[in-house]
Amino acid sequence: MIAPTLSDGTVTLRAHRMADMDAFWDFFQSPRARYVDGPGNRSHLWYGFASEVGSWALCGQGGWAVETPDGRLAGQVAVTQPPHFAERELGWILFDGFEGQGLAFRAATMARDWAVADRPDAPLVSYIHRDNARSIALAERLGAHRDDTAEAHDADDLVYRHRSAA
Repeated sequence: MIAPTLSDGTVTLRAHRMADMDAFWDFFQSPRARYVDGPGNRSHLWYGFASEVGSWALCGQGGWAVETPDGRLAGQVAVTQPPHFAERELGWILFDGFEGQGLAFRAATMARDWAVADRPDAPLVSYIHRDNARSIALAERLGAHRDDTAEAHDADDLVYRHRSAA
């Protein structure tokens, strides 16, 4: 399985392409990546990038490239549960220059709705660094609520729980 293409006319979620990797490297070298685990070198970038793509074949979920109507790569949204995550996560990153346009909200909404439809009974959370005010605001805008009883991925993370289909 590869990532399904989803679109709302303003943003498209599509399968990653090799050409996307340079933008990810640039993101992880920037201050925008301070709240997410990033690769230390291009080999580690490859491992992480390949896991976002390969998770679709292995788990039926993974990362999507977030693309604008004019074909620019704006970031990533993902629904994943690697073995070291207690629960399935909805995560996102937005590249420099794309904030303030509603792209992250639209992309995360489509990914969340896809995840809930795909597995209605499976929990869905977002692990967010406690100092990442913009991601916390996005999670709350998506209707997620903070769950202090949930197991966090990292000691500095807060867990935001998304609605289920039930």
